[in-house]
Amino acid sequence: MRLDTPEGNFPPSRRTVAASLFMSGYAVAALSSCASPVTTPSDELIIEDVTFTGAGGYALPAYVARPSGSQRRGAVIVVSEIFGIHDYIKDVCRRFAREGYVAVAPDYFDRAGDPAPLTDFAAIRAIVATATHEQVMGDTQGALNWLAAQRFVKSDAIGITGFCWGGTVVWMAAAQIDGIRAGVAWYGRLVRPQPGGWGAEEERPWPYDVGALIRAPVLGLYAENDRGIPLESVDNMRASLSAADNPTGSEIIVYPGVEHGFHADYRDSYNAEAAADGWSRCLAWFRANGVS
Repeated sequence: MRLDTPEGNFPPSRRTVAASLFMSGYAVAALSSCASPVTTPSDELIIEDVTFTGAGGYALPAYVARPSGSQRRGAVIVVSEIFGIHDYIKDVCRRFAREGYVAVAPDYFDRAGDPAPLTDFAAIRAIVATATHEQVMGDTQGALNWLAAQRFVKSDAIGITGFCWGGTVVWMAAAQIDGIRAGVAWYGRLVRPQPGGWGAEEERPWPYDVGALIRAPVLGLYAENDRGIPLESVDNMRASLSAADNPTGSEIIVYPGVEHGFHADYRDSYNAEAAADGWSRCLAWFRANGVS
C-alpha cells in the first residue's frame, strides 16, 4: 500500500522505530529507514534562531544560516515542505550559507504546531491547512522585510526557493511580492487540486492562475514520475507562462525517470544525480538573476 500526499508517496512499512529515533531531527513521516542524509558542517558559519514580524503581526520564528563577517551578501528565503523546519531544511540553509548566501527558513506552521515529529498524515494535514495563502504571503513578506533590514544582506539581492508545498509558495511569491529577484521552485503544485484533494478546501489562486502576474524569473524543477504533479499540469503551467509572453524568462525543467522529492536526501525518492544537477541549476539561476 502507498500513501498519496502532496509530498509524494511514502510506503509506511519502511519506517522503523530505530530510524525514527536515530534520525529524530528529520521529518518522521517521510524518513526512509535506509536514509543517509547529507550533513553540511556549520563551522565558520553563523547559525541563529530569530523571530520577525509575520502576517497579522505574529512573531514568527525562523532558522538562519549565514557566512561569518559583516560583508553584505545576497540572501535566499528557504520555504519548507509540509514537514516544517526539520534537519533537511536546516541543512539546505547551511548549503546556501557555504555558497556565500544568507539563508532564512521561516516556520510557517508555528502558529498551529510542529509537523516534523508526526507520523499521522491527518495530523500533519491539519497543521498545514491552518497556513492559509494570505498568511503565507504575509509571512514571506515579513521574511523579506527582515532580510532587507539586516546590515549583512544586500537588500536588492533576495531570492526564494522551496520544496513541494514550498515550491508552490515560490511561484506565488514571485507573482505577489515586490523585492524578490528570482525564485527556484522544486516540484511545487501548479494547478488547483481536484475537489476533495489536499488544499482544495481553500479558495485561493494557484501558480497556473497567476502566470501573467509573475514579476521575478522562476526556475521550476520537476519530476517525470511525480504521482502528485502530472506532466499535464507542467504543460499547463508552461502554457500559462507562454500566454503571458513570459517576460521574466521563467522556465521549467523536468527530470526523466525520477520521483517527487528527488532532492530530499532523507527519503527513498532521493536521486543523487538529479539533486546535484538541480542544485547547480538553482545556484546558477540565482546568480544569473542578481541574487549573489
